[in-house]
Amino acid sequence: MISVIIATKNEEANIARISTSIKNQTYTNIEIIVVDNNSTDATKEIARKYTSNVYNKGPERSAQRNYGVQKSKGMYVLILDADMELQKDVVASGVDVFVKTHHKALVVPEKTVGDSFLSKVRAFERAMYVGDSTIEVARFFDRKVFNEFGGYDTALTGAEDYDLPHRISKKYTIGRATDWVLHHEQQLTHFKQLKKKYYYASKSALYAKKHPELVATQGNMLFRRAYVRHWRSFLIHPVLGMSFVIIRIAEATAAVLGYISAVGVREFVRTLISMKGNIV
Repeated sequence: MISVIIATKNEEANIARISTSIKNQTYTNIEIIVVDNNSTDATKEIARKYTSNVYNKGPERSAQRNYGVQKSKGMYVLILDADMELQKDVVASGVDVFVKTHHKALVVPEKTVGDSFLSKVRAFERAMYVGDSTIEVARFFDRKVFNEFGGYDTALTGAEDYDLPHRISKKYTIGRATDWVLHHEQQLTHFKQLKKKYYYASKSALYAKKHPELVATQGNMLFRRAYVRHWRSFLIHPVLGMSFVIIRIAEATAAVLGYISAVGVREFVRTLISMKGNIV
């Protein structure tokens, strides 16, 4: 059995789509577990149309996911966000990789979809990260290994996606599934994105202390090797490329302000110094 865990909060616009895509998987031995965080909309009611495994847990995404795994019965667990959608062979391809290899966690490649201009910019950005182990995160786990490492660190918000796979990778190899997760970001606005960057950065001080070796790669939002590797994309799509640069500067500014709000200017300067010589 494969257990698919979905953490939700006010996701009535998305929960049916992700649940339907799970039901339509070519691999059928799947249980859906929805862990909601006190939604005030119809998220839970809609989720119960697809599964009886609907729970409530907070205060943040890490705790929701861990609780979902506790309630799961599957040999492997796939951790998803509600605004995602699975191509029909995602689970099958993941199981195939697990069976044929010694991998204990898998990256499932993602692509952003949506008709809005901001969605297209996000798709432009995300395409540059495919195959980049410093940015992509594993979502598909051997359940025993997930529990061996204590699941997601509930003290982290946002950065938990990077923390758990990094800890696992020190002992086990991480592989890749072949089919895609589609990330629907049609409802994303520039204000929401800046607010999210500020919030996650304000919660990232513990992650920076826990994994200082990763700060230069993941914390550096403006100068990543992925952008250099895909320099042709900026020439082929100049409007998207220029828009991405402008938006990225704004997001980096929001992240800096969020980090400073949490640790102060002095600690922020120390973090910059620790990144010196590791520009990516």
